[in-house]
Amino acid sequence: MSDGKTIGVLALGRPTFDVPFAEEMAAKAFATLDATPHRIVGSRGLLFDTEATEEALEALGNQSLDMVLILQVTFTDASMTVAIANRFDTPLAIWSFPEPRVGGRLRLNSFCGLNLAGHALGLNQHPFSYLYAAPGPDAAEAVEELLAGGRQAGDAAVTRPNVAPDAQAKADAVVATLRGAKIGRLGDHPGGFDTCGYDPDAVRDLAGVTVEAMPLDTLFDKAQAVSEDAVQQTRTLAERDVGGLDSVDQDQLDKSLRLKNALDEIRSEGGYAAFAIRCWPETFTEYGGAVCGPVSMMGEKRVPCACEADIYGAMTSLILQGIADAPTFQVDLVDIDTEDDSCIVWHCGQAPISMADREAEAEEATATIHTNRKMPLLYEFALKPGTVTFARLSQSRGEPKLVIARGEMLRRPKAFTGTSGAVRFDAGADRVLKSLMDGGLEHHTGLVYGDFVEELKGVAKALGVPVLEIA
Repeated sequence: MSDGKTIGVLALGRPTFDVPFAEEMAAKAFATLDATPHRIVGSRGLLFDTEATEEALEALGNQSLDMVLILQVTFTDASMTVAIANRFDTPLAIWSFPEPRVGGRLRLNSFCGLNLAGHALGLNQHPFSYLYAAPGPDAAEAVEELLAGGRQAGDAAVTRPNVAPDAQAKADAVVATLRGAKIGRLGDHPGGFDTCGYDPDAVRDLAGVTVEAMPLDTLFDKAQAVSEDAVQQTRTLAERDVGGLDSVDQDQLDKSLRLKNALDEIRSEGGYAAFAIRCWPETFTEYGGAVCGPVSMMGEKRVPCACEADIYGAMTSLILQGIADAPTFQVDLVDIDTEDDSCIVWHCGQAPISMADREAEAEEATATIHTNRKMPLLYEFALKPGTVTFARLSQSRGEPKLVIARGEMLRRPKAFTGTSGAVRFDAGADRVLKSLMDGGLEHHTGLVYGDFVEELKGVAKALGVPVLEIA
């Protein structure tokens, strides 16, 4: 024990996820840590809120620590991670956990929490090391490397590539249509989501896009005033997309469908090309229905809607939509399997219906409820196979850039509820993980079907930003 370090551990979680499973994973992680030669200190319970985390921080402040280790047991926002990093001068490490791809809910969504934390730490110039691995004996070597100061997030190189004339011409045309576009922002992005922050002047200077901010109540008030006939027409559209509408709570479904009509009305009145919407928790806790299904419907008709009031996500969707002349889908990357060389991209239930795999055996797009908030309407299906291009107009580490990657969507059963797909990136799963952490990249990425890497490089040139290509 004399050769060991003193490691202060903080296990972060949220009660909206699968708490018994989270507690099980945390217990296994502590057992793995206890098997090392190091002294493990800190509260062993899950820290669900700011108050509990602050109390745990105070207790750790009385210890002489060699490292602080955050167990990213479930998804959380990055606010407490940044507070922890600011509290200690010691090295900081984060360990997050995969979960089985068995078609059920995202029980932890731990990787997305790591992604969000990495971006926030990068913005704040806080070095950190990381591990994404299941706890247990198989992780012992990697855990020891982590505690020894290895597995550091580094730097991701950017370039300013040459672009073929035809690809550049197409890119220039898309950027020309982007300039002068308006994005309607409904509500503020959630606290601790630095990935969704923006400066209106920087957005205008970069892309010529204007953001018009409205309170979220604007959406709710419009929705409540929608006529019964208009709601029925929207229900008819939804019935063409998915089955099972009768299986969900009908009052909540009615409220959800009204949000689609309200978005149409706001768009018509304001001339918006896209929206950035604070989709949770208020759509559930104050209004009473999910906006995910309506977002799918809006995306299919080429009006992209970015979750969590993500303005740069909305701009990225407009770029991809223009380049591909096709609907786009804003995804979270929620799991990386380096042995299988595949990654899972997912979002609650809002992919455009044209991305559904209609040919897979026994697959059907169905109506469902939000896994955490238990309200409709969400669309549920696996994404169809084919070549896909990913992009993100990024502010990682405080510098604008365009992130680009390409991969192949695989024909596989749904990994999780909602809309998800298994991707084999050209770069390989190992490279994707390293690029996300080294680049401090955002957790939202735009997806479109087809190969548009060269055209996107032309977009970066037209915007005057470098490219971070994951290849």
